[in-house]
Amino acid sequence: MKWLKSKPLMLLLLIASLCLSLAGSAYAFSDVGKDPEKASIEQLEKMGVISGDGKGKFAPGKAMNVASAVTLIVKGLDLNIDNLRFIKAPEASDYFTQVPNKAWYAQAFVIAHLNGLDLPKNMDPKANATREQFTYWLYKAILTKGEYAWIQMYMTFNDEKSVNPAYMEAVQRLLISKIAKLDAKENFRPKAAISRSEAAGMVHRAIQFVANTQPIPPVNPETTVLSDIKLTTEKVSDDLLKVTVSAMAPHPGYGIDISSIRFIGDQAIVNYRLILPDPAAFYPQVITEVKASAYVSSKYKPVLGEQEPAETALTKHPIRNPDGTSGGTGTTDGSPSGK
Repeated sequence: MKWLKSKPLMLLLLIASLCLSLAGSAYAFSDVGKDPEKASIEQLEKMGVISGDGKGKFAPGKAMNVASAVTLIVKGLDLNIDNLRFIKAPEASDYFTQVPNKAWYAQAFVIAHLNGLDLPKNMDPKANATREQFTYWLYKAILTKGEYAWIQMYMTFNDEKSVNPAYMEAVQRLLISKIAKLDAKENFRPKAAISRSEAAGMVHRAIQFVANTQPIPPVNPETTVLSDIKLTTEKVSDDLLKVTVSAMAPHPGYGIDISSIRFIGDQAIVNYRLILPDPAAFYPQVITEVKASAYVSSKYKPVLGEQEPAETALTKHPIRNPDGTSGGTGTTDGSPSGK
């Protein structure tokens, strides 16, 4: 009688146990139990990045073709074209010769192209992706997330001479960051087809790298072109000073201009700006001194101010004293207006 009374409870416990077991294995593939990338594969499935054959298998040792490789990278790194606007919706045939517009992977190819993954125009999506190709595309995808401070070192491995030189930077950086791996014999096997397991492991580690690594803040190139910026003062008369801002530029196409002078108390704050070179012209790559001058009242102490937004061409403008009189015009050759 006691057994009969406890039977419903035991049945409930058994059902609960089965439910928990099923829940725990809901994302598990039946053929990845001993795969070295088992954890990565299962994590990517939980994230909705990968799926199996519909029968609970992933085929980790099978070679991954280009179509699946590109799709995996696009989904794993969450690449998109949401911030782009088009006159017409982009299609795969706009960029590739062998990717049908209605193929299941077509949109991934479009997104990959527009995110700069550098896929060849005649790329065959049915071909096996090599390990060096996959590494290069994955590296390009990582770079869409920001500029990272990669460790500056060179990793040697037995078959490094077999790596396509165009892919070597990607291979080096992903090996150093442990996103990619060498085999037990210290070979990278660049020309070998990448397996589904290897690809999944690399993408999962790339996702973790992006999530856990802070990108370098973007640098305004205008503020890094000029170096050795100085302000000098020359007495012209008892009432007038000539102020000159000078700097070193990468080549003579660049210039400098005194953009404004602010008078605060007894100080004249001299601000400057970069003059950008003509994009259609060619310049010798010779470090060149550039300078600009203006005139201010001797009642003020000239002080070097800050760099203001650049001009695309030299624009002469009057620098005026507090009383409204002209203090001169800044020019790249240092001569005041009218001289």
